[in-house]
Amino acid sequence: MHTVSFSRRAALATLALPWLGGCSTPLPLGPRPATDAAANARLMQCAEAHGWAAYQRTTDIAVSYNGQWQPLIDRIQPEVVDIGYRGPSQERLIPAAGISGQAYVGPRGRKHVLWRRDSGQVAVWFDGQRSTDQAAGAAAALVAECYGLFLLGPLWLAGRDLPVQAAGTERVDGRLCDVVNVWLQPGLGQVATDRAALCIDRQDHVMRRVRFTLEGFASTRGAVAETDTFDHQRRFGVLWPMRSFERVVHPISIAAHDWHITGLDVNRGCTAEDLAGPSFSGVAAAPAKPL
Repeated sequence: MHTVSFSRRAALATLALPWLGGCSTPLPLGPRPATDAAANARLMQCAEAHGWAAYQRTTDIAVSYNGQWQPLIDRIQPEVVDIGYRGPSQERLIPAAGISGQAYVGPRGRKHVLWRRDSGQVAVWFDGQRSTDQAAGAAAALVAECYGLFLLGPLWLAGRDLPVQAAGTERVDGRLCDVVNVWLQPGLGQVATDRAALCIDRQDHVMRRVRFTLEGFASTRGAVAETDTFDHQRRFGVLWPMRSFERVVHPISIAAHDWHITGLDVNRGCTAEDLAGPSFSGVAAAPAKPL
């Protein structure tokens, strides 16, 4: 497991501080740049390594996760982490439509989310009751869109006419990677723009890390996090990260979440109605096929 050296005293000292953006951020947002053709080709090469052709034939995805939250992160970002409800999850994605559904079980009960990227609409249910809390909705939209990015990496981004630029190289677990910056428009959740940096393995073209801004929720604006992916397996023609690890890297450095895929299947024929709350229905209802 990857760990981040960060003292408890230092972490607690940041709890009352706003996460303000600034020139020191490792992923500054700015005007939409022109796409670098070579960088875009590198992104597509990465997508092809992840199974672009098979992904194009994938209508919907059923996946389940389990994992562990790291100490203190729930105190720094309680609404996003939502540790009382975000335990093991069943998730359904309809990628072409930008629709995601998430069903969580935590120590406080059940949570269900329906997110639509095309309209920016999100709906959240807690223990079967529709929530009217705008902050809960904004946080859920951010999380839902991020988990599409974490699961699918370059497949989630390729073919969307997003600005792409090269950003040098970086080593991830000793592996030399090309860094490609992508301006996400719309951003992650209910926001116009975010920025992501994909670290693409120079040898096998697999995305090893994705770094990203978090502009979609008021208290995370100005923050940058990154997720490393591990233990990749090819199933249904697509390369899946069977384990992932997330950390915050700006304005503080702190480990956040370590999780793994516990079930997976594709092409059930899910519809948006199947994903709507207060729980999955129709062909979306059965758990993802255990691995």
